Amino acid sequence: MNTLRAAVIAGWMLSAGGVLADDLPLIEKVDLQPLQVNSNRLLQALNFAGNPLTEDQVARITQPPNPPGVPSKIRIIQETLDPLCLAAITINPESRVSVKAGPARPLLVEKDWALFLLKVHNQAGVTAPLAVTSEAPEVEAALFVDRPLTDRLSGVEVDYRVLVLKANQAGRLATVLSFDVGQGTQDLGFRSDLLVNFEVVPTFPVTFQVTDEDGKPTTAAFEIRDEESQVWPSQVHRVEPDFRFHPQVYRATGEKVHLADGSYTFTASRGPEYQPSSFDVEVKGKPQTVKIELQRWIDPSKLGWWSGDHHIHAAGCKHYENPTEGVHADAMLRHIVGEDLKVGANLTWGPCFDYQKQFFTGEVDVVSTYPYLLRYDIEVSGFGSHRSGHLCLLRLREQIYPGGDSSDHWPTLCLNTLKWAQKQGAVCGPAHSGWGLAVKSDDLPNYEIPPYDGIGANEYIVDVTHLVEGPDGKPVPAVDFLSTVDTPYVWELNIWYHTLNCGFRTRISGETDFPCIYGERVGLGRSYVKLDGKLDYDAWCQGISGGRCYVSDGRSHLMDFRVNDVELGANGSEVRLDKPSMVTVSVKAAALLREEPEKLDNTPHGGLQRDHPEIAAQPYAMKPYWHVERARLPGTRDVKVELIVNGYPVAEKVIAANGAMSDLTFDDVKIERSSWLALRILPSSHTNPVFVIVNDQPIRASKRSAQWCLDGVAQCWSQKESLIDPKEIEDAKAAYQHAREVYEKLLGEAEEE
Repeated sequence: MNTLRAAVIAGWMLSAGGVLADDLPLIEKVDLQPLQVNSNRLLQALNFAGNPLTEDQVARITQPPNPPGVPSKIRIIQETLDPLCLAAITINPESRVSVKAGPARPLLVEKDWALFLLKVHNQAGVTAPLAVTSEAPEVEAALFVDRPLTDRLSGVEVDYRVLVLKANQAGRLATVLSFDVGQGTQDLGFRSDLLVNFEVVPTFPVTFQVTDEDGKPTTAAFEIRDEESQVWPSQVHRVEPDFRFHPQVYRATGEKVHLADGSYTFTASRGPEYQPSSFDVEVKGKPQTVKIELQRWIDPSKLGWWSGDHHIHAAGCKHYENPTEGVHADAMLRHIVGEDLKVGANLTWGPCFDYQKQFFTGEVDVVSTYPYLLRYDIEVSGFGSHRSGHLCLLRLREQIYPGGDSSDHWPTLCLNTLKWAQKQGAVCGPAHSGWGLAVKSDDLPNYEIPPYDGIGANEYIVDVTHLVEGPDGKPVPAVDFLSTVDTPYVWELNIWYHTLNCGFRTRISGETDFPCIYGERVGLGRSYVKLDGKLDYDAWCQGISGGRCYVSDGRSHLMDFRVNDVELGANGSEVRLDKPSMVTVSVKAAALLREEPEKLDNTPHGGLQRDHPEIAAQPYAMKPYWHVERARLPGTRDVKVELIVNGYPVAEKVIAANGAMSDLTFDDVKIERSSWLALRILPSSHTNPVFVIVNDQPIRASKRSAQWCLDGVAQCWSQKESLIDPKEIEDAKAAYQHAREVYEKLLGEAEEE
């Protein structure tokens, strides 16, 4: 066993043998159910912190209660957890705190955080916060109170808490740890103090030499685990640019991590366009350098397709250590570069608005290093019109709505916000579109009316019917795009297909909503935008607005989509025919699947399940919502590329998902009326549409779609009317009435399917 973090050495493995420390007495007068629930939360916290227990330990804690005649579950839980305790704390009926040493070995690792357990015998049922202080400045001490734990005790008779300690130098260190549950609760005669003499294991620098496939230095993500699967450096109390909710760290050539002697497995990755690799590293008492040569399987940028994530946050959600501030641009850029994401839109929103607004300049941030561009923009979320649907506002020139200097005075009608943003030339669309649009069906399209009770593309059903004033005074669509990839694909695409069938030309863009919906990495949802010249943020956003892009999880790609001689995004993505005719569709398609089906990793952020099911077996409304594994044809390493006309597949071709590029052609595609065409590898990638106009007639593809949209307006109003500020209620009534009239007109013009 490695001489590593104290959590390993301290006897974490001893509990597998069921040894109960003599000096931590068994407490039998305990209610099993709350002990079990709290123990399960403890396991989740240890997973979240990157210090999971062994599978045997987890099984002993989570197994059903034993029948009579065998050791009780109350005893088994304590037998499993007691050997991991550095101290046992007793809170007597008068709420006095006393402490004694536990069996865990007091071993720390230089300049890294170690985890220990504390056993709390809470005779008083106290629910106040448990506090700890360290007398010696060389040893830092704190309680781990990150999710799912809190700073307060549970009040149950027996509880286990997580103590974290950090030694700032190697050798031997002593400190006095003092515990209390509030002023005046310390016991008399120093009995709430514990003198601990620590042995501190030294660490040694491991320097990275990371090169891209062209041999140039770069940045990559590294997940480092020891033989007991503990994450290094410790996730506890990580500070930017490392995030405590990530097992990985991002390091560039010349940068370091510090590790104690032992054996480690390094997993290197750099976003979905690269092949991940793993290698072993042995640390033996001296500095060393590790060399990593990254390998791509695809590089869309060489064909002019530039990846980006239009929905990233530097504060809030998993950043919530200080929700009003968050992290800074250089930290976010490191993650963007480390995932080879070319464009990152860093959106300021409610919890952090008053702090993060200082970083908005209306330009690409100065930390950007071409071709990696970071820019601050806005998500209307946590303020204003957010309850009618969150809005991503990209390419803003002014970030604050007139009438104040914060987020307190914004419109409660999305359309009023969109009018302000479009006037300054922004590119706008609803965030996490599927929320509020849940349906039971997995058909695309389907005709269920969603509840419109969420924060996704809800008011979109109204706003898409409106033209507003653009920067040059000419009318422009109020909504440019729908966000995709970070919510269930049926919910996102269904509303899009229906509005396309009515003749609207909203595009789609890919997003992650990092670190809220997805906190694992930036760029789990991406837009790949085609640019003819040098990558530029404004042009990239314009590429989304003009539909010159496809969306993807990065594991499949649909590049250079053409109908006849018109390329996606060129000529308004429009092909004109004098009469019903045959067209030819072509695309460059690629996908990458592992040889064997990939399984769901549901433990890194707190899960207890060790039986990892296949991703493809999960219902579409469970994460990951978009993933190439869901597109795998059963029993193969193949996926199908579907040609969509007016929402329905009319042709398909099967490709091997081995990373190779395939040039596909769909010949003799019959177009009898004005229609929209798109390609998809569902649910992994989807192009924007090409519009084929026959005999100058508008697209009116489906009477059922027009009726669905009209019914959606009524349902949306039933949910959102009460959320509109009285000062805007007349605006809202007019906006919704306009939408009703538009859909009623379209209903009369639309064709039967």
